[in-house]
Amino acid sequence: MKGDIKKQQQHRINEQIRVREVRIVGEDIESTVMQTRDALKLADEKGVDLVEISPNAQPPVCRLIDYSKFLYQQKKKAKELKAKQVKVEVKEIRFGPQTGEADYAFKLKHAQEFLSDGNKVKAYVFFKGRSIVFKEQGEVLLLRFANDLEELAKVESMPSLEGKKMFLTLAPKKAGQPKKSQQKRDNEAAEAQAKAAAKVESAPKPAANESTEEAEE
Repeated sequence: MKGDIKKQQQHRINEQIRVREVRIVGEDIESTVMQTRDALKLADEKGVDLVEISPNAQPPVCRLIDYSKFLYQQKKKAKELKAKQVKVEVKEIRFGPQTGEADYAFKLKHAQEFLSDGNKVKAYVFFKGRSIVFKEQGEVLLLRFANDLEELAKVESMPSLEGKKMFLTLAPKKAGQPKKSQQKRDNEAAEAQAKAAAKVESAPKPAANESTEEAEE
């Protein structure tokens, strides 16, 4: 085997292939069945590895490739795929068991923005001291919160009490790329309006004498 392969092998290679014959495939090789010892000799002549890619075929299918390079390319592809994936954050919103309407509306607006951006929301009611007696009230508040967000979110976990906190987790309904925040959308809209106004302002206006001539006609 060429090079040091630190990653755990996912395929049988070279002398690990103990069947009598194999089918060799490749970009520059016509599909051929040959004795395994001959396939190993061919791999050695080409300076590559004999890699079993389909062990259940009859006979097993092998490729002539540089296995260490193959593993590196696989790792690189996995890394690129991971980088392209959307990173979902979990935003926490805290309530008290007797949260007022103004505070509730303020936190509801924040939750809507978080969900629109593609993030999860973990809302919880914190019971301080003897306020634990209001745990049913806290559950009602969280269920109301979930109901008010039903167009944007789905309930991932129902209200559950953990110590002095009761949690509710919501996930955005629409998967995919995170949406722009409301603030960013407002800024872009304002910028577009400003550009449109500037364009109208800079447009050439008809001369005064041209207007007079048109009126006389």
